[in-house]
Amino acid sequence: MNLPEHIAIIMDGNGRWAKKRLLPRMMGHRKGSENLKKLINDCDALGLKHITFYAFSTENWKRPQEEVSNLMDLLREYLNDHIKNEKENNFKIDFIGDMSRLAPDIQEKMKYVRELYSAHKGIFVHIAMNYGSRDEITRAVKRIAEEVKAGDIEPDRITEETIAKRLDTKDIPDPELLIRTSGEQRLSNFLMWQLAYSEFYFSDKLWPDFKVEDLLEAVESFNNRERRFGGRNEVK
Repeated sequence: MNLPEHIAIIMDGNGRWAKKRLLPRMMGHRKGSENLKKLINDCDALGLKHITFYAFSTENWKRPQEEVSNLMDLLREYLNDHIKNEKENNFKIDFIGDMSRLAPDIQEKMKYVRELYSAHKGIFVHIAMNYGSRDEITRAVKRIAEEVKAGDIEPDRITEETIAKRLDTKDIPDPELLIRTSGEQRLSNFLMWQLAYSEFYFSDKLWPDFKVEDLLEAVESFNNRERRFGGRNEVK
């Protein structure tokens, strides 16, 4: 099977997974975290080069304080698990988003995990935390404005590449395929610049139930599509 170089996933449906089973909402998030770990290893085994997961958005702070606190504690557990089991994991890991709003101890753990995994040779995993595409683009525009003010950039020399190099994903190829679970069909402020020419695939599976077999179905759908990037292929 011909794999895309980069797949992005909006992990959706943890709360509904728990509700269907009459479980606390946090049990759905915990099950979703366990599924994330497994799918990363499965995708590494497939030979996928890049995968980006939407873990926590800039809008998620609006959720009840107890749920947000529990999610932050789950993130701490997730990072500690990666630190403890680093020798068993082959993948590289990075984080995109505005980390400044996260607790200092979480920021330090993220930095440590990033460095700890930097020499690994497997799939490159990108976790979007406190990420919002509008926020990302706004931060990039502010950086460019500061460079213009300093005389480092001429306004008429600003290009798409100028902007792309100041995004959180500046060193990452754009995703060729976006997958969203739980049947929802919207971007939810995720990688709006980077997904300009990506193929979209929507799965009815709730995130904790989404397996590598479901991902391969999405890839098969991707491989059956004709990508023209705004042009057209002439019929012979």
